[in-house]
Amino acid sequence: MKILVAGAGEVGTHLAKLLGQENHDITLIDANKERLAIIGDNTDILTCVGNCTSLKDLTEAGAANTDLYIGVTPEESKNITSCMLASNLGAKRTLARIDNYEYLLPKNKEFFEKLGIHSMIYPELIAAREIAMSLKTPWARFWWELCNGTVILAAAKVRENAPIINTYLSDLAQTNKRFHMVAIKRNSETLIPRGSDQILSEDILYFTTLRRHIDSLPELFGKRPFEAKKIIFMGGSRITMRTIQLLPQNTTIKIIERDRERAQMLVEMAPSNVTVFVEDGRNTEFLLREGIADTDAFIALTGNSEANILGCIMAKQYGVKRTVAEVENIDYISMAERFDIGTVINKKLIAASKIYELLLKADASNIKSLTIADANVGEVIAKPNSKVTKKLIRNLNLPPDITFGALIRNGEPMLVDGDTLIEPYDQVVVFFLSRSLKSIEKLFN
Repeated sequence: MKILVAGAGEVGTHLAKLLGQENHDITLIDANKERLAIIGDNTDILTCVGNCTSLKDLTEAGAANTDLYIGVTPEESKNITSCMLASNLGAKRTLARIDNYEYLLPKNKEFFEKLGIHSMIYPELIAAREIAMSLKTPWARFWWELCNGTVILAAAKVRENAPIINTYLSDLAQTNKRFHMVAIKRNSETLIPRGSDQILSEDILYFTTLRRHIDSLPELFGKRPFEAKKIIFMGGSRITMRTIQLLPQNTTIKIIERDRERAQMLVEMAPSNVTVFVEDGRNTEFLLREGIADTDAFIALTGNSEANILGCIMAKQYGVKRTVAEVENIDYISMAERFDIGTVINKKLIAASKIYELLLKADASNIKSLTIADANVGEVIAKPNSKVTKKLIRNLNLPPDITFGALIRNGEPMLVDGDTLIEPYDQVVVFFLSRSLKSIEKLFN
């Protein structure tokens, strides 16, 4: 597939590298010659110096013959305009990164498609939803709702007191039908589990479950559910404000923002349950004075990955049970995991999730790139006569980097096992490691 990416910032560069690994024909266009030179020297990506809102530059970059045009510059107006231009030049599909929620409303979908903008992504809004969801279920490291919320993909770290420690998955499957294991993150490796695998202390288990089973699961992992009623945000970013809008009004919230001008703006925008402080979130004296020891959750969302990780480490030392850090530097994600930071947010991986939906030549939706697991999950519909409907799951000889977690059949959710036979039009929850798109297409088309 021929793909043109506009914007050589963090998101655009990450997407270009990711798509290049999938053997797509990638061109990256940006006005910053020096930035492109660095990328060109370190990758096989074709670069083009130019303005993405210039018809001349877009034409020279090959927009007319592009299968997918992706506008992910920091400026929303540039992304929208360039998608319109690329579409009119001949690009088959376009995607724009935006920061206006109104554009995503269903009533506006047809309007933007007429303009030539086929898909839009608002990473900050998706990040806010992810954080808000993690605060509602703070015992889980990760929480993603599929199939209209009837199926949950969650992840939790196994503590030493967990009753499932040292259990083999084959034994677990016989005694427990409340969840289905789809992956094990052990140290730096992500495993698609088999029956012979054993659950160990400190494993992060990714599993699917049905909503009706959720309340019985925390104890299996050695966890106690609790409510996050007192929350401190370090950094008054757009993600911070979006997250606060999604939290209950009875939550006590404190925002720590270093920039006085930004803090003043936050005071004017924030609801009555929010207090804003002009301070450095790593100031221990200030944190102690403001009750860090009694805080349920510490959310670090500054533009500095190192500061966010450090802030969460300090919060954990003072007994905060739930920490979330925005870590935009991909290389630092494993570091955040080693320091036991509960949830890691990365806008580049959020954008990658949306791109996978556009690239997958199967009926797929709601794809999520998992920050820590180097894997993805999504919903794929089984087409009639597809390979996946021919045999029981145990006899499909699935590739080692793919597993199924659950499905929806005629509106009813169900967990799957080796004896499940997938039927045409089943909506299947697929968990897959990177570079597995072709395998999914072969199974489901």
